Amino acid sequence: MKKQTAIFFYLLGAYVVIQFMWWGYHLIELTKEVDAQKELVSKRVFMILSEGSVFFLILILGLWKIRSSIKKELKFSERQNNFLLSVTHELKTPLAANKLYLQTIVKRDLDATKRTELIEKAIAENQRLEVMIDNILNATRLDNQVVQLHKEHLNLSDLFQQIADRFNKSLQVDLIQLEIETDVFIDADSFMIETVINNLIENALKYAGHQKTIILYLKQNENKRVIFGVKDEGPGVTLDSQIEIFEKFMRSGNEETRSQKGTGLGLFIAAEFIKIHGGRIVYKNNKPLGANFEITL
Repeated sequence: MKKQTAIFFYLLGAYVVIQFMWWGYHLIELTKEVDAQKELVSKRVFMILSEGSVFFLILILGLWKIRSSIKKELKFSERQNNFLLSVTHELKTPLAANKLYLQTIVKRDLDATKRTELIEKAIAENQRLEVMIDNILNATRLDNQVVQLHKEHLNLSDLFQQIADRFNKSLQVDLIQLEIETDVFIDADSFMIETVINNLIENALKYAGHQKTIILYLKQNENKRVIFGVKDEGPGVTLDSQIEIFEKFMRSGNEETRSQKGTGLGLFIAAEFIKIHGGRIVYKNNKPLGANFEITL
């Protein structure tokens, strides 16, 4: 239970005890005065009924607030447990794969082409592991409020081109398509912006797959605001999930039937990094199909 909820609960409990003692006192006094002062009795009865009504409303509001908070805490706890299970699996998978690749290279007499292929696969798995660990560290830094903004005059057009080239080279196919204006500059933290785009592309790859085109776009409107984001042609996000899509550990879909990998930190980190820049990130349905995460700075 959160600290604010606990304080609210104790205050409500104290109010209940004091209120009942106060009512008990008045009821005892009324019993003594019933025959002697009927007018005073009527006034006190009215006062008790009025205070009782206010108390009842406050009590109902308090119980509803406590129930909502507990429900939220239970949901967060469930997501946290799912996160721990996912991280365990996500850490073991690339480590096991790299072990297999290295053992194959050591134990077998492979030609140069096959050896290079296995080494490249090992590097890709290592990069995947590095991204996941970075996300965990970034989420921890955000929780501890130790993230610092280091702005520089950044050419977003060049940065986005580099990111797309890196992903396409890693995927060995030109899956990331660019729709960017040239020479769009902004004062921003290059590490945070790159992390945001990496997470959005990883999210698109996770849910849209490696067979659908992913578009990384960038433009500047007439008000000099920079608008960029990632669009895919996947299943999109359900209406219920859209409300919580940027919360920590939130993953779209059912935990029991989900096949996508991930920890539920990518979109949370993206949203927090954009918030630190004073911008906003929103989810939109891509037309005719898919998801569109749009950022305005």
